[in-house]
Amino acid sequence: RRYSIFTYRYFVRNWPKLCLLAKIDGETVACVVSKAEVEATPLGEPCYRGYIGMLAVQNAYRRSGIGTALVCRSIERMRAMGCDEVMLETEVTNATALGLYEKLGFARDERLFKYYLNGVDAFRLKLWFHDDAPRGGDLAAAATEDQ
Repeated sequence: RRYSIFTYRYFVRNWPKLCLLAKIDGETVACVVSKAEVEATPLGEPCYRGYIGMLAVQNAYRRSGIGTALVCRSIERMRAMGCDEVMLETEVTNATALGLYEKLGFARDERLFKYYLNGVDAFRLKLWFHDDAPRGGDLAAAATEDQ
């Protein structure tokens, strides 16, 4: 889905280290837009949550590992910032995205009915960092496998 220019500015202005571009020969071929902030859990406890708002890769560069590498770098930065978890949403019909994120250790946390404007449901996916929760795999190894 496309965001308005104001949404991109919001992410880039507030979390520039979590908004990354991949360039090949000076051409931008992919980007990931993320943020990190403290939010309340359903129990009202504070949680420092990373959020991946968008991953986009030009068609010609898909399945090359560029998207995985960008996501891994963003996740590593969120972890270094002290995030407890990373969250995102993706369409239930987007098998490629689901495969990528599940390979990185994300788990399906919730199904969001008619989440998108086109009426398609979404899965909310989460990757937990703290020691007593499910953990993702080795991000560096996962990024290398795609290349």
